Amino acid sequence: MRGLELLWGVGERPSRGRRPAFTLEQIVRTAVGIADAEGLAVVSMRRIAEQLGCTTMSLYRYVPGKAELLDLMTDMVMAEIPLADAPPGGWRTRLELSARADWGFYHRHPWILRIPAGRPALGPNGFAWYESVLRVLTATGLPPAALVDVFDLVDAYVRGAARDSVDAAAAERHSGITDEQWWAARAHIWDAALIPARYPLLASLRAAGALNHPRDRGFGFGLQRVLDSVEAFVRNQPKRRYETSQRNEITCPQCGAPVPRSAPAGRPRTYCTDACRQRAYRARRAAPYR
Repeated sequence: MRGLELLWGVGERPSRGRRPAFTLEQIVRTAVGIADAEGLAVVSMRRIAEQLGCTTMSLYRYVPGKAELLDLMTDMVMAEIPLADAPPGGWRTRLELSARADWGFYHRHPWILRIPAGRPALGPNGFAWYESVLRVLTATGLPPAALVDVFDLVDAYVRGAARDSVDAAAAERHSGITDEQWWAARAHIWDAALIPARYPLLASLRAAGALNHPRDRGFGFGLQRVLDSVEAFVRNQPKRRYETSQRNEITCPQCGAPVPRSAPAGRPRTYCTDACRQRAYRARRAAPYR
């Protein structure tokens, strides 16, 4: 809760003691620099205090703990993500550009992917980004709940793909060998193991070079398929009755269908068809007197 208060400028601010030589923004920016350079596990109040040249306890006047610090760090770096509705184009073009911007963002700040995303403490920058993506999706005409579902779908794909890519890049740094070198060193094992008689499809794919492709190409392919599925979902949405009602203004009291507009000089229609009018008439005749 305190993290949210700090994000939105709510709650008490430190007022006792001498005026410090640094601000909350400096504390958070220092933490971000440490996380970018050395990873999230290295970030601590002690480490931040060392870089700022102050005591560890003095930082707790501004940030209660690491959980709140992570909220502040996340919102600070999210200011880097361009708003999804800023570029020109249709909803699919904008959504793709937004997803690719997120991909780059996660690679610049891979520690973000180590923070659980289930209960995000969205601050001003996080909400601005979220709002911009939802504004893009409103052009699809989807109902409100579906807008959020589509956002979650695309976000989950980008986060998952970025996590795999970041982990693979970390493995290269720690081992000192590239993916290509790792696979090449084991080629003799695959030659012996991938026997066409036992694994015919895998053997043929390996022979065709289909199993070797850059990670970013895999991301682009998957992103296009996700967007294809969203586009198909949008295209197959049934026409919503309330939208039809808004356009026609009048609905049939018998069946709820829209009532066609009458000619300008004609008498306004009450029922959509003669059949509905007759059913309503019979229902009135059959009703007991009150």
